[in-house]
Amino acid sequence: MNFRRGRGREDLEINLIPLIDVLLVILIFLMVTTTYSKTAGLEITLPSAQAPESEPVDREISVLITARGEIMINRQPVGAGDADALRNALAKAATGKQDPVVIISSDREARLQSSIDVMQAAQKAGIAGISFATQSDTSAGR
Repeated sequence: MNFRRGRGREDLEINLIPLIDVLLVILIFLMVTTTYSKTAGLEITLPSAQAPESEPVDREISVLITARGEIMINRQPVGAGDADALRNALAKAATGKQDPVVIISSDREARLQSSIDVMQAAQKAGIAGISFATQSDTSAGR
């Protein structure tokens, strides 16, 4: 028995407008609540050298920084906290050398500030060439 005379079958359809509205609200919510922050620091791995050891050159000035922050220029101790004494010692070591180069050999446990102090003192003494000494992988302690 067909009790629905005169009525035709309606086509089924999905109304997409409420679905689009809900998706737009979710998208706006995610855009507003997302934080865009820049990373202040970088994770770095310090390099190691594979090059053969070079012969000492007459223009090199050797600077050693110990784990306790003691600074020695050409094996002569210099006051670590005194910037003027450090500058004077570097200027004295550079006299008579053409294009002197400061080679900084810093202990891995030494503070970075000690190396920066040496670089600033070298700049004030008029020495442009600065290099850091490394050790090869086979002799590395770690």
